Amino acid sequence: MAITKQIALKSVAVLSLGLTMAVGTSAGRAAAAQAGEAGQMQAGAPHHAGNGMQNCPKEAAPLPEPLKGWAQPAPVTAAATSRDLESVRLTEGKAVAAHLRSTTDMQYVVRPEQPGGKVSSGGMFAFDVPAAGTYRVMLGNRAWLDVVQGGKAILSSGHNHGPACSGIGKMVDFPLEAGRAVVEVSGSGKPDMTLMVIRTP
Repeated sequence: MAITKQIALKSVAVLSLGLTMAVGTSAGRAAAAQAGEAGQMQAGAPHHAGNGMQNCPKEAAPLPEPLKGWAQPAPVTAAATSRDLESVRLTEGKAVAAHLRSTTDMQYVVRPEQPGGKVSSGGMFAFDVPAAGTYRVMLGNRAWLDVVQGGKAILSSGHNHGPACSGIGKMVDFPLEAGRAVVEVSGSGKPDMTLMVIRTP
């Protein structure tokens, strides 16, 4: 009788241990999945800014003074090679409505980290930096952005979204020296894009 009770108790203990391990494993998997999703959202946030025009009133608030030029972009065609850059110059505080080039036609000064696929668009723009400082490049659409100076891509110093309902989807800051810089846009899903450069305070 005593032996039978011991066997029964051992069976219950084994069953309880199995259930505990199963629950622990399921909880661990759920926690890992949640952590992975959070990590993906956090990692993707800086590179997937929208255009800031969702659920906006018909008459949006006026743009801050430094961004006034965004509302009146001048039409240009982006450069596909370094030879085209002289005809595509950006001016501080003045936006351009750029028609981009097919990625297959692009010959970037420095190959972008994310050049985009064959069906995407890209382009280059010359920017003659008037004085050393931090400059903010603004894009209206999702795309990869690089600024090249001195033959190398400059490490960005800040990322942000544009003001709500402004149409500015992405703002990236770069510390630049006086002289020629090249703004490179790549991997755009749209063939047209508004962009502008301003100096930060």
